[in-house]
Amino acid sequence: QVRLLESGGGLVQDGASLRLTCATSGLIVSISVMGWYRQIPGKERELVATIDRAGTTKYSESLEDRFTISRDYAENMVSLQMNRLKPEDTAVYYCYADEITTYTAPGNWARRKYIDVWGQGTLVNVSA
Repeated sequence: QVRLLESGGGLVQDGASLRLTCATSGLIVSISVMGWYRQIPGKERELVATIDRAGTTKYSESLEDRFTISRDYAENMVSLQMNRLKPEDTAVYYCYADEITTYTAPGNWARRKYIDVWGQGTLVNVSA
């Protein structure tokens, strides 16, 4: 079993900064892509940013001047630094990971791959 757990969301004022962090659990061998998506109320889930094993990043064009994604490869964590937040950034932010390879059990060399894994989401609420 593998899980993603987001933290760092909350209520902030227009112009503030927040840092979201996503931790993983499980007997992880490797993760191909990690990233963040968000769902604004009344809208579909959308890409915020992703980062792959080589460190290549991909951003939503409208966010890349204010948001920065980073990854801790040793700890299998991903973070999102959000600066100059706006009320329109209010959304549930979801951690995402693709192609997670894990051991099936402690001491067992057999592996298993998980595709398209999502966290439960963390709410970011930016007040005007």
